[in-house]
Amino acid sequence: MDVFSRREFLNRSAILAAAAAAAPAGTADDKPAPAKANREDKLRVAVVGVRSRGMSHVGGFLGKNNCEITTVCDCDEAVIGKAMTQIEGKQGKAPKYEKDIRKVIENKDIDIVSIATPNHWHALMAVWAMEAGKDVYVEKPATHNVHEGAIMTAAARKFKRICQVGTQSRSNPGMREAIAFVQGGKIGKVDLAIGLCYKPRGSIGKVAGEQKPPATMDYDLWCGPAPLKIPHRKTGYGTVHYDWHWIWDFGNGDLGNQGVHEMDKARWGLAKTTMPRTALSFGGRFGYEDDGETANTQLCLFDYGDAKMVFEVRGLTTDAYKGAKVGNIWVGTEGYVVCPSYAGGTAYDPKGKEIGKFSGGNDQFHFDNFVKAVRSRKHEDLNCDIAEGHLSAALCHLANISYRIGFTAPLAALAGDDCPKDLKPYAEGMLAHLKANKVDEKTTAKFGHVLTIDPKTERFVSPNKTLAEVANRLLFREYRKGFELKDHTA
Repeated sequence: MDVFSRREFLNRSAILAAAAAAAPAGTADDKPAPAKANREDKLRVAVVGVRSRGMSHVGGFLGKNNCEITTVCDCDEAVIGKAMTQIEGKQGKAPKYEKDIRKVIENKDIDIVSIATPNHWHALMAVWAMEAGKDVYVEKPATHNVHEGAIMTAAARKFKRICQVGTQSRSNPGMREAIAFVQGGKIGKVDLAIGLCYKPRGSIGKVAGEQKPPATMDYDLWCGPAPLKIPHRKTGYGTVHYDWHWIWDFGNGDLGNQGVHEMDKARWGLAKTTMPRTALSFGGRFGYEDDGETANTQLCLFDYGDAKMVFEVRGLTTDAYKGAKVGNIWVGTEGYVVCPSYAGGTAYDPKGKEIGKFSGGNDQFHFDNFVKAVRSRKHEDLNCDIAEGHLSAALCHLANISYRIGFTAPLAALAGDDCPKDLKPYAEGMLAHLKANKVDEKTTAKFGHVLTIDPKTERFVSPNKTLAEVANRLLFREYRKGFELKDHTA
């Protein structure tokens, strides 16, 4: 690693600052359902969504902490084989299979619902489960839009449920040691956190005409609260089950995919427990033309007043930055910490000399922490309670809103005559990265608006009233009939 320059990081922050100047119902009486009488009783678990990440949920509960996986739920019966076989092999009998989440919610014998579905289903499944007296482990991002997080948090408190969000770095010993180092003054006052998602993302293809979802899938259920639209992306199980990340109705781009892990850690290190004062994002989908809607190259700035957070997505080929491609960097007056993984990293003094090392952890720590809290009935025992998951997911959504309601201009305009002097070095660096990937400077880019947020109301209050109104419409969504989300904040 080259010698770290604090000035370099502060310049990046200053540059961006310059740019910134631009259903089932609840329980019958709506009262909390009782917790298990005996906290050491076997906990019966339903895992929802088992094609990919859900298998980690299976592993997190199977044969551990006196848990029994009694139910597997997935709207595509073609993807459940591995989970069913693995569970039967360990427990001696196959779990029950349900295609419809509503059948799971109705089952009074289920204590925990573990959710690993596409983003657009997270909040609705979690709230339905909590209304029915079940505890919830839900994958990141906790939400598909900002207001869902407030609803989930309100539901967890109202029904006295335990709700853990799956940003597993929060439970890894190595990462907890690194954050303690950052927060403990070991690198001085920390006023800048940087998150990186330098992860190649190829084209999802461009198709014409109607497509049919897999015959084994209940596509109406898959869409759930989102609009019922014919899939418009490459055929085949891999893309139908993954490329939803790049479609606004279902996913949140890499900000809500990989990025939320890094933004969660960045905010954690800065010890910020509210939304930022402002959010800004710009970028585009560069390098190919396909049916994807979200950005594959994106730069975000969050201003907390006394500290800033920078987050960057690069979906095209790029080199690591300060030794990290997917990870975090915290900058202090007396050094910096680089964490290029979920389980730790290294601390340096201003001259680049190593002054600390942190490592250790895996997914199981997070599942163990969740079960501990389920038994204690104290949400304070959680390492990533829904209230924390809400704030981190909101960062993804705030930046995406800025990006989506922004204006278009040629990419080269970022470093044009109207660009503040301090902005040009970083703007040119971004252009150089894209040029190396054969992206022409004349390519259209999206330049987001600076959005001011009221941390108390969690709504936009930008000086431009019209702009704020447009942005506020994207804080929530319309839910399809039969898949409505009850607002427990009301």
